[in-house]
Amino acid sequence: MKKILFFLCILIGGQLIAQDKGSLSGTINDENGVPQFGVNILVVEANKGAVTDFDGKYEIAGLDAGTYTVRVSSVGYGTQELSTTISAGTSATLNATMAAAASILDEVVMTANKKIQKVTDVPATVNVIRAKDIKQFPSFNVGELAARQKGVDFVRTGVLGTGLNIRGFNSAFNAKNLQVTDDRLSTLIATGLPFGTFSTVTKDDIERVEILLGPNGTLYGPNAHNGLVSTLTQNPHNTQGTTFALGAGNQSVLTARVRHAQAINEKWAYKLHFEKSQGTEFQYVDTVYVGDRGYEELGLDRDFDNLKYGGSVYFRPSDDSEIVAYYGHSNNNNIGVTNAGRNLIKDWSIDIAQLKFTSKHFFANVYHTWSKTEDTYAMNQRTQNYVSFIENGFSEEEALERSYTEQWIPAFGVAVPRGAIFKDASKRFNSELQYNNNWDQFYLTVGGQYQLDMADSKGTYLLDQDGSIDIGQIGGYAQMEYKLSETGWNFLAGARVDNHELYGTNFIPKLAVTKSVGNGTFRITYGKGIAVPSILNLKGNLFGGLVIGNGEGFTLSNGETIEKLDVETINSFEIGYKGKVADKLFIDANAYYNQSENFLSPLRNIANAAEGVFVTHVGDQPISEIIPGVDASPFLLTYQNFGKVDTYGFDIGLNYYFTDAFRASLNYSYFGRDLDKDDPNNDGNGDGQVLETELPINTPNNKLSVGLHYTKGKFYGALFGRWVEDYDFFSGINIAAKTQDLNGDGTNDIIENARNGRTWNYGPLGGFTVDANAGYYISPSLSIGASVTNLFNAEVREFVASPVIETLFSVELKYTVDFFKK
Repeated sequence: MKKILFFLCILIGGQLIAQDKGSLSGTINDENGVPQFGVNILVVEANKGAVTDFDGKYEIAGLDAGTYTVRVSSVGYGTQELSTTISAGTSATLNATMAAAASILDEVVMTANKKIQKVTDVPATVNVIRAKDIKQFPSFNVGELAARQKGVDFVRTGVLGTGLNIRGFNSAFNAKNLQVTDDRLSTLIATGLPFGTFSTVTKDDIERVEILLGPNGTLYGPNAHNGLVSTLTQNPHNTQGTTFALGAGNQSVLTARVRHAQAINEKWAYKLHFEKSQGTEFQYVDTVYVGDRGYEELGLDRDFDNLKYGGSVYFRPSDDSEIVAYYGHSNNNNIGVTNAGRNLIKDWSIDIAQLKFTSKHFFANVYHTWSKTEDTYAMNQRTQNYVSFIENGFSEEEALERSYTEQWIPAFGVAVPRGAIFKDASKRFNSELQYNNNWDQFYLTVGGQYQLDMADSKGTYLLDQDGSIDIGQIGGYAQMEYKLSETGWNFLAGARVDNHELYGTNFIPKLAVTKSVGNGTFRITYGKGIAVPSILNLKGNLFGGLVIGNGEGFTLSNGETIEKLDVETINSFEIGYKGKVADKLFIDANAYYNQSENFLSPLRNIANAAEGVFVTHVGDQPISEIIPGVDASPFLLTYQNFGKVDTYGFDIGLNYYFTDAFRASLNYSYFGRDLDKDDPNNDGNGDGQVLETELPINTPNNKLSVGLHYTKGKFYGALFGRWVEDYDFFSGINIAAKTQDLNGDGTNDIIENARNGRTWNYGPLGGFTVDANAGYYISPSLSIGASVTNLFNAEVREFVASPVIETLFSVELKYTVDFFKK
């Protein structure tokens, strides 16, 4: 009887306590009255939160009586802070309407921790290119907008080509910045290079682009080494309608785009997109030197075109879950810059199929990527092959035909394999499973990822004579946060372990502490990143065995062994602040110190025929199985790990709002490094002397940009000036540098505006350019806009093996209609 009374007392007491608690509920819509899914609702003082369901509804229970601040935030919209009062035993109602961010401090981001966060709370420097920025940029090349972001080394390689780097060590084959799109890797399979123009996503379907500076590999995996670029597309439930766009510009540029999205009902929605762009690159020829004579690139075609299409189906099985099925395709013809000359990319297609599930606590993702080209070739190598036949009496017809695969060696009177063709039939399979939850002030995210690369060059540039090279890797991660909302402190710890079949196991930790003070947040972070060797680095087989990847090591005839490649690592320490420092002045600043080591060397000859040292084995495989008829190779180029260097710098971004319609921005970045020239490990080419060019930073020490932005009523416009201090750039055979004596022997090793080795050196990169864009809404559905790159036609070369970027202008007419608006 006593036990029964005891339990009754507990039950009654619990009910009385529950009756003392209140709750909060409501509905969140956008400005058009459309319910908003996934909006973050946080009762700040109680540190209790919820996420809206597909009807825009939320509920938060267990609140003590009192007055609270309620923070409402969502990706693509601003952050609102509202006040409400909770009474004991009652339910209060608080509805809200989401509006565009009024200032940069109201922004919310998704990429840093794979969840919605106010931008000032993120323990990283994040640049955001919003849907509004993209919509008001009347050019088919969205990559141009990266030039307006702080801390980013942006380059143009021509009309079509744009690229970005973060915090140094750029190259013509740069895979150190990971790019993802809607939770899919946007990188080529065999080389690891970013998709760039190969992307299957069209401009009008992009919701936002988030650029994170510094290592972010904990949640995303290898190659988020210097930074991460994440593209998020629009949900058709929230962005219905049909958009038609037509654009034109100089260099014969034409573009046409269509996006259509419809919500069939509360559960089903779909979207379709299509884009076709074409034009002609600037007049420029990258000279190919054979002996003492220079030749134009054989088969050079400056016309480019790009085709993209795809679609998604969205299904909501419950109020807090969604399934998305996606398919996308792109086909590309253009010129690609590499560190061994330029490639003519011909009908290179990318296909992606994805199935993704999201709910309040679970995320599951699986997708498959196909890459295919049959006729892409290296113009430099093909030209050398062609000349070898012509100079030795072969007919034009035969020289052209054999130039794709062979080179004539007059000393021996034979043709040897020197393939210029790059075929690709590679595939990649990815999957991920994640769980996240929070218990009051403690937040947890755990997950695992699997990737299987199936690289297949049809025997043209990889060691895949026996079929595709299948390499698997698996990774697991965990990230924990502890938030003390009442004090403004936030603590984060994360770690990741990856295991790769060739380069082994790696551990990637991350630590961060943030402190909110007034209208801003201070942060201090530590992160590790790794840049992994690509399949091309590990399993390459180019030019008939002259270049072989180092995925398994080598054995020489004297018994010496060459170690296989390991990952490049970076340990990064950063402090930063983002916030409001005056009534209309906002600042985002950071300073960082990086420790990097295990770089990939330039191609080194590991044989020494003069001393009778030959290469006999690749891993455990005799060299004769790779190069038929050769039992020991007297000349073999490959990659090795070497070196370590410390780098440091800071980025600062200022935004001043003269009015709600008129804003000025200023971005400045500094980058420096310390290279120990007495450390033999820093001898990249193995010649016994460490030079500055052994570990080229390939980034300016100083860069500055200033922008003016205006949006009011039917008019919008921006004027943007960018200065990049002159800097030297070395990448493979490519040189863009001032005249200089590298080794101090009194003779200039680099000469500006002259031939240097196998390339012509036009001098350092950098300079000052001005870009502008403006537009007008003729009606709410119809707009016209124009943009100009290099407004004053300054003579600026931004990348090696690339032309001077002349003035580019484009105009765009866009019409959007929502047939389904109620």
